[in-house]
Amino acid sequence: MDIKIDNLTHPDVRALVKIHLDEVFANKDANTNQVLDIEGLQADDVTFFSVWEGETLTGCGALKELDATHGEIKSTHTDRHFRRRGVSAALLYHIIKLAKERGYKRLSLETHPGLYFKPAVKLYKRFGFEDCGPFGDYKQCEHSVFMTKEI
Repeated sequence: MDIKIDNLTHPDVRALVKIHLDEVFANKDANTNQVLDIEGLQADDVTFFSVWEGETLTGCGALKELDATHGEIKSTHTDRHFRRRGVSAALLYHIIKLAKERGYKRLSLETHPGLYFKPAVKLYKRFGFEDCGPFGDYKQCEHSVFMTKEI
């Protein structure tokens, strides 16, 4: 697996982000107020990653800087043909490592409590993330699960 910092110009990357957004918005109860579109993922405070197996895009995700010591994991998605093959785990490991190198002390994320998102929540828990309250600009919402990890 090759994990690269990406500028979101490759058509396959843009297509995978669109699939991710479509799937998030298809979950009608998901809290979509903080979802980043392609333009949001290209912001200066966001580092976007693409995950490749040879010439094939397998996944993506991002790390947003909330402040000098706190980062947020955003927009993680594995192509449906590559799920349960370690793509998300490799990406999460990569993001945590980069966050430590940047001097972050904490990583947080927001996801949905629904069935579709259960594998992601299970993965985050396996990596030591714990439930927490809202952070950053988030508000308490029944359609959100907030998680954090000290690193």
